[in-house]
Amino acid sequence: MRFFIADDDRAIRSILRQIIEDEDLGEVVGEAEDGSQIEGHHLHFKQVDILLIDLLMPGRDGIETIRRLQDSYFGKAVMISQVEAKEMVGEAYSLGIEYFIHKPINKIEIVTVLRKVKERIELETSIGDIQNSLSRLVQRNEPKQNRPRDVHEKSIKETGKFLLSELGIVGESGAHDLMAVLHYLFEDEQAEKNIPSLKQMFTNVAIRKLGPAASQAEINREIKASEQRIRRAIIHSLNHFASLGTTDFSNPKFEHYASKFFDFPAVSKRMKEMQSKETVPLSPVKVNMKKFIHVFFLEAKDLHEGTKYVNSGSR
Repeated sequence: MRFFIADDDRAIRSILRQIIEDEDLGEVVGEAEDGSQIEGHHLHFKQVDILLIDLLMPGRDGIETIRRLQDSYFGKAVMISQVEAKEMVGEAYSLGIEYFIHKPINKIEIVTVLRKVKERIELETSIGDIQNSLSRLVQRNEPKQNRPRDVHEKSIKETGKFLLSELGIVGESGAHDLMAVLHYLFEDEQAEKNIPSLKQMFTNVAIRKLGPAASQAEINREIKASEQRIRRAIIHSLNHFASLGTTDFSNPKFEHYASKFFDFPAVSKRMKEMQSKETVPLSPVKVNMKKFIHVFFLEAKDLHEGTKYVNSGSR
């Protein structure tokens, strides 16, 4: 089982992690000190089975966080709290909380509760496997044209959105262009071996967006605008990782993504500028757009294949 712990008390998080590991209940794949740091698509791609979440946290409390996660996180949630108000407890259960763990935490209670939740997940997984097997038998007898076609595209969209969030550019205008390029590359069987030229990518994406009736002048304008939006998004991502690196050089996101998506001299230069005490504008930076898009595609492909593995019931 894969756990995520959200509690504003570092000692509590440490104790819970230790108990989970010592009792061989699973592994802790992430932590947060406030509900505002938790996003459903992050939990999804970390394949979190059980979310342990504190009721009272300074920014966003446990109940509000669970409410926000209802449409994006489908694992189990266990709430940690010293509050015993019936109204709050009742609201938490109505939102799908499996159990409460009371503070001060007790090892026996934690182990008992988590084993019960684990058993429920394993039972539901077994039932799901049976249903999937029956569904596959039915699909074998269906004509291919009658089968759902949107599942593949949905998972690509989720994968791309997750990556854009990790790169710090999910809200940038160029994010839409990157998603369009990602869709195009996923449909191009040769992309992994030999990624198309930027001109070919932007031309195909522009034609898809504008339609076959668009003039060459309109296509050229869209290509130029799309290229500028993506370039700005990439620079924003570079600044995002440089900021992470100046704050904490061992930040997992910085370590995983910065060297993959960017040439390290560019990241290092930006970090030095941010650390400088002189209040001067950041210098212009040259980014390798083709490298960024290629890595974006390969990372999305890896995540996409991992998602298909999870959705098949093999966890």
